[in-house]
Order: sequence, then C-alpha cells, then structure tokens
Amino acid sequence: MSTYAQKKGFGATLWDYLTTVDHKKIAILYLIAGGFFFVVGGLEAVFIRIQLAVPNNDFVSAGAFNEIITMHGTTMIFLAAMPLLFAFMNAVMPLQIGARDVAFPFVNALGFWLFFFGGVFLNLSWFLGGAPDAGWTSYASLAVHSKGHGIDFYVLGLQISGLGTLIGGINFLVTIINMRAPGMTYMRMPLFTWTTFVASALILFAFPPLTVGLVLMMFDRLFGANFFEVSMGGNTVIWEHLFWIFGHPEVYILILPAFGIFSEIFSIFSRKRLFGYSSMVFATVLIGFLGFMVWAHHMFTTGLGPVANAIFAVATMAIGVPTGIKIFNWLLTMWGGSVKFTTPMYYAFAFIPSFVIGGVTGVMLASAAADYQYHDSYFVVAHFHYVIVGGVVFAILAATHLYWPKMFGTMLNEAMGKITFWLFFIGFHLTFFIQHFLGLWGMPRRVFTYLPGQGFDTANMISSVGAAFMGVGVIILVINIIITSVKNEKVGNDPWGDGRTLEWSIPSPPPFYNFKQLPLVRGLDAYWLEKIEGKTGMTPAEPLGDIHMPNSSFLPFVMSLGLFIAAFGALYHVDDKAWALPVMIIGLLVTFAAMFARSVKDDHGFHIHKEELMDDEDKGVKA
Repeated sequence: MSTYAQKKGFGATLWDYLTTVDHKKIAILYLIAGGFFFVVGGLEAVFIRIQLAVPNNDFVSAGAFNEIITMHGTTMIFLAAMPLLFAFMNAVMPLQIGARDVAFPFVNALGFWLFFFGGVFLNLSWFLGGAPDAGWTSYASLAVHSKGHGIDFYVLGLQISGLGTLIGGINFLVTIINMRAPGMTYMRMPLFTWTTFVASALILFAFPPLTVGLVLMMFDRLFGANFFEVSMGGNTVIWEHLFWIFGHPEVYILILPAFGIFSEIFSIFSRKRLFGYSSMVFATVLIGFLGFMVWAHHMFTTGLGPVANAIFAVATMAIGVPTGIKIFNWLLTMWGGSVKFTTPMYYAFAFIPSFVIGGVTGVMLASAAADYQYHDSYFVVAHFHYVIVGGVVFAILAATHLYWPKMFGTMLNEAMGKITFWLFFIGFHLTFFIQHFLGLWGMPRRVFTYLPGQGFDTANMISSVGAAFMGVGVIILVINIIITSVKNEKVGNDPWGDGRTLEWSIPSPPPFYNFKQLPLVRGLDAYWLEKIEGKTGMTPAEPLGDIHMPNSSFLPFVMSLGLFIAAFGALYHVDDKAWALPVMIIGLLVTFAAMFARSVKDDHGFHIHKEELMDDEDKGVKA
C-alpha cells in the first residue's frame, strides 16, 4: 500500500470517496455535506432577518416566509448540526479509543449516504412545487392540511435521513463498547468519546418515536389514514408527543458532543487534566437519562393538566444541575492552568457565558405558569438559539479549527480564525440577545411581518444587522479554508503542542490503518503520560504484525440511491401519475438488489503485511 499517498486524478478521487468505508474519509464527506447544508440554512436565516428588518416588509410573501422558516429549522437541526458533529465523531472518536476503524465500516458509509440523499431529497422541494411550510416541528394540525407536496418531501426526506443517523448511532455504540485499545477502560476514555457514547445511546432511543410519527404522517398524507384528523376520530396532540419525545433528547444529542469538544479544548489549552473527570462523566450520563423525562415542557399550553405540568417542570429544572456541574468543572480546569488563547479556546471561553444565558432562560421556560406568557413569543426563539448557536455551533466552529490539522494535515490561519470568531460572536449576541426583549414586549414567533409603532422596529433592525455580522464571519471562515488548502503547509502529529489523548500521537492526517500497533493505555490522558516520560509516541500493546482492513464498497451509495428514487414514486403516487408506482418499485428493487448483493458476496477485506508497514516506517510514516 506504499502507493496510496500518490496524487490521484479527480475521477479516481471521486470514486475513492463514493466507495470509501474509511471512517476518516466518511468524516470528510460529513464535513463537506454538513458544511453545504449549514450555508443553505444560513442563507435561509439571512432571508428571515431581511424580511423582519423593517415593519410591513414585502421582501418575501407570507407563504414563502413559512417555507423559509420551516426549511431553516429543519436544515440546521437535521442536515447541518447533526452531520457536522458526526463528522468530528467519525474523525476523532475511533482514534481516541485506539481503534483502527469503527465496528461496521460498511454501515458507517451507508449511514452517510442515507443522510445525504435524504437531505438532497428534502431540499429538492424548493424546485418541485414548494418546500414544507408547517414549521420545523411540522405540527399535525398544520401539516395534514398543507397544500402541495412540501410536507411529503419533509416526511420522506427525514425518514431516509433519520435512518442514516440511527444506524450511525448504533455503529458508534458498538465501536466504543467493543473496540477500545488495551487498557482503555471506560473511566479512561476522553470526554469527547464519552459524550459520543451517550449521544449515540440517545439516538438509539429517540429516533424510533420520530420515525413512528413520520410513518403515521405519511399514511395520513399519502394514503388517507386519519391518525391526526380530529373530525375522523384522530388525535392531533399525539404528533406533539411523538415529535418531542424525539425532539427534546435531540437537543442533548447535539449539545453533549459539543460539551465533549469543549472539554477537550479546555484541557489541551489549559495544559491541565480536566477538573473533576468522574463527575463530568456522571453528569453526562445523568443529562442523557433526564433528557427523556422533560419533553412535555414544549406542551405546557396544550392542557395536560397541573399534575403533568408540575412533574415535567420539576424534571426540566433538575436537568440544570448536571449542566451546572459541567460549567464549574470547565472554569476550574482553567483555574491555575497555563491558558493559551488559540482560536478554539476563544470559542470555548465565549461558550460559557453564552450557554449559561441559554440555560437560565431555559429554567425560566421550565415554569409552566411563566411559560403560558413566554410560549410562542420571540423569547423562546432567543432561548433556543442561545443553546444551539451558543453551544452547538460554537463547538462546531471550535472543533473545525482544533481538528482541521488532524483531519487534513494543515493548520487553518489563526488570525483569520480570530476574525471569524469576533464577527460571529458579536453578530450572534446582537441577533439574539435583543430577541428576549422582543418576546417580552409581545412579538409572536412565526410572523412574517409586523406593523410600525408597536415598539419592535429598532430591535428587529439590530437583530438583522447582527445576522449580517455572522454571515460575514462564515464567509471569512470559508476563505480561510480555501487559502489553507491551496497553501497546503503540512504539520506534525501534535500541531497544538499540548495534545493529551491518543489521536495526537499519530501522524496528521492519520494513515488509513490509524495505528501500526495498537497502543497500550496506562491512564487518563494516555498520550500526555507518555510525553511526561519523554517518549515521542505511544507504548505499543502488541508486536508489529499484519493488519486486516475492510474493502471499499459502492453498495452503500446504491442502496441509498434506490430509496431516493423510490421516495419520488411514493410522493407522486398521490397525484395518480402513471409513472409513480413503477418508479417506486424500481427504486425499492435497486435497494433490495444491493442488499442482496451484500448478503451473498463473501467480502473478507484485505491484509496490510508487516513488510509494507516496515517500508512505511523507512519513509518516515510513524504510527
């Protein structure tokens, strides 16, 4: 395999990525696709803020505005935040536990392509008769009666995409349970691996209720069932329960990996072991557990009654406790540390006050009586964005700078990184802080315009100016990435100089087999312990020998493409189009044929022989 580092043509590289089952390349695919959808969702946000910048604006129509806010929320949650976090989980977690790949490399590739085709299918709605328009939560009372095919795109696209996320989560769980290096006990795992583990467990239990809800909605929309049609004996509030039993753990599926990223950053750039490691682990598990007991706080105004409201209010307030433990542990990690202010550390520093504001407003919303006033006002929009942008997006931007050298072997420009940070940070607070007050002054959510003289004019203009700042910040990040990629200045295995965990002990980017010999883990922050003893790499846990690796496969792409094709048949079957049923059958046949081929083909993978690994060593590739 000594030729694998040679330059390949565009066609060969494209084929390589279409067929890859290597977790590091799949991470890059997630990064590119998630980054693209992040830009799309960002443009939709800019359109929202242009429309609301001044009263009585007619930049977009009321119908188009409903489509834009629906697609903004859906794209950002399902197609940008999740996949970008999956990119870093894929790139880093197997390296952190000393594994050569994830447990099921084929399934990992299938998970990506399902997500990708689901996301493309959903966004094609813009060009095929209109996007979904019932809000990103797609409440049944609106969704069932929505004209056109927008909601059908939503239902089918999210089912395909959600299937990819679900199998991805299962894969990560099995990887962490079964593939840790010798000595890597659970209580020696880095915090990012722990948060990946808990988030994957949440995915396992949270996605099935969403899938059930989407299937019922599909039957209502496409086959005339009446699960949510009140006049026919259905129940529209059941959709809210099914959606939020998924939707609230989803917030923790997003925020826990963000917590893990920040835990790594605070530890690396304070040059100190993370304070209170055990309590951080237990807090993470407790957040995961409590995350399933709070969903009805989204439904305080539906009339569940005082007992249910009180129980969910108490549970919601309780979840603030483990989060508070984490905040203090991060602060105490920096306390007395030798803090280095790099771009990732800027984001980590800014995350604490930003996220605390989101947490405080969350506790305010947890009070059922107060929620009657706040509900469906801009106060809720502000709270949600302080949690998701102030927590998750800050973490994604921080991780992009932190792990870029590990994924690509080059460092992003620090000066441009800090410019991006300041523009994004100032723009974020300008945009959303004022929205708390807009909500308290009475501005409702999901309105496409408002009258002059209501006291909303100045605050909305400030909010829109802030959105422009964030947009410019993202543009500078893209320029930074392009310049870095063109310059292509290579860095070593530990570019930040203070890496503590296993991923920093191998070259950047890692060889495709990750570790020549599995490392021996002798404690928390395993690589740091080796550094203290003056070693440059990890102590091996095994002699140098042949390494077994999986073969690439085109089948995950084909399986996902089949479902993508079948979805169009299901969609237009309602319109009695003659071609719809054949298209659906052809698509399903493509998928099942690929599944059958996978079942009968005896794929044993291949071996990298010991001699080739020694050749790599002569060329200076160490692992």
